[in-house]
Amino acid sequence: MDAKVRNAVPEDARRLQEIYSYYVRETAVSFEYDVPSVEEFRSRMENTMKRYPYLVIEKGDVALGYAYAGPFVGREAYSRSCELSIYIDRNARGRGYGRILYETLESGLKSKGILNLYACIASPVKEDEFLTRDSEMFHARLGFRKVGEFHKCGFKFGRWYDMIWMEKIIGEHNTESIPAE
Repeated sequence: MDAKVRNAVPEDARRLQEIYSYYVRETAVSFEYDVPSVEEFRSRMENTMKRYPYLVIEKGDVALGYAYAGPFVGREAYSRSCELSIYIDRNARGRGYGRILYETLESGLKSKGILNLYACIASPVKEDEFLTRDSEMFHARLGFRKVGEFHKCGFKFGRWYDMIWMEKIIGEHNTESIPAE
């Protein structure tokens, strides 16, 4: 595969916001109703990149997707855990780009002392034109398992959606470990 993964830079904001806009406007994958402006998107990226990896996969010079880590819950005791997010250009799905991004992200997080990975995933009560179980199945193939479910907590496109949490343990839990970076 001739795609490569690299660290995102603020100049990627416009293209990544373009990828994300499809998921906001056309799907219930994102529970946002409005696409953030490029400036807001760039600000979100810069805030994330202060502490966590934010990766882009590209072929040639075209970004095909991105993935990033962020705080899980946001309290100090959770510093060995991260929440992950991933978005692939709608025309580039099913080609292995998501796996490459997540494997690269996981490797980098593990080297920083992260032990637990979490994904918060919109889940359909019944699959429809706005949401399938593809994200849940993708995460399961990568070793995540469902650990929580919230029923009808998201409302978009005139219908209710569930949310699930999936978890993957990537490191050994012991009390001698140093804190995550």
